[in-house]
Amino acid sequence: MARSILHMLTPLKHMSPFDVNMAVDAGFETIATYTDVTLPDVTSLVQDSIFSRSPQDGARTTIFIGGKNAEDALDMMDRAKKALVPPFANHIVADPAGSFTTGAAMVAEVTRALKAKFGTDLKGKRIVIFGGAGVVAYVAAVIGALEGAKTVLVGHDGEERVSKIAFTMKWRFGIEVGAVDGSTAEARRAAIAEADVILSAGPAGVPILSATDLESAPKLLVASDVNAVPPAGIAGIDVNAKDVALPTGKGIGIGALAVGNVKYQTQSRLFRQILAASEPLCLDFRDAYKVAVEVAG
Repeated sequence: MARSILHMLTPLKHMSPFDVNMAVDAGFETIATYTDVTLPDVTSLVQDSIFSRSPQDGARTTIFIGGKNAEDALDMMDRAKKALVPPFANHIVADPAGSFTTGAAMVAEVTRALKAKFGTDLKGKRIVIFGGAGVVAYVAAVIGALEGAKTVLVGHDGEERVSKIAFTMKWRFGIEVGAVDGSTAEARRAAIAEADVILSAGPAGVPILSATDLESAPKLLVASDVNAVPPAGIAGIDVNAKDVALPTGKGIGIGALAVGNVKYQTQSRLFRQILAASEPLCLDFRDAYKVAVEVAG
């Protein structure tokens, strides 16, 4: 059997050591990293990788796409797929900043909690997502909408930027995602007034919703915060929280380590799935969500 090779591409100055470590531990035998990669670079890099091995060894070669931007990573995935020349093909997987698997894990943990604690699912739920311009929020919004939820992005600097992101989601995935202002405490409280689920994916160490703010969400069932650096993004949710009662007594909270545990296992399983496959795969956060739901239980 041909050696397993992972080509890791990123538009950033450095490839993430976290992702390199995960790939090594999953069992890839040879790893090469490529930095400062632009979208036009992708075609030649992919074709160099496919034409240097026989078609039957395509399933032993993988293109990994990193970075820190969801749309950029998805564009690179599309470019990589278009660069394939059947029967020459490789695996293609994206996880910029680990956020595709983190967003998938976050929604999977919420899905688990809704089923276990309230006997329900995501369908029809209003999911309000803070940190709306980031990759984790992007992933959570798309997955939620695809699962039948009413997802809403909250912009810390107003509605305009998250509205543009929601538009790109509609163009790419054919889904409807809302966008609202979250630049003031009053706006944030208004944003969560009808929320069944609240997700916080804002900057580390930045408090977003206080216990007083949460009183504005009478329908709240589950809240999750991926911020692992104190103070908490959502009051009452520390890093170790898993299905803990929120300060208002309304709903339960899920913290960063509970999400992180599912994220870690999900990324590892995706890499192992690739290594075990006999035909080339193309995996993004939708595939990560399927795995994360299995992990979360």
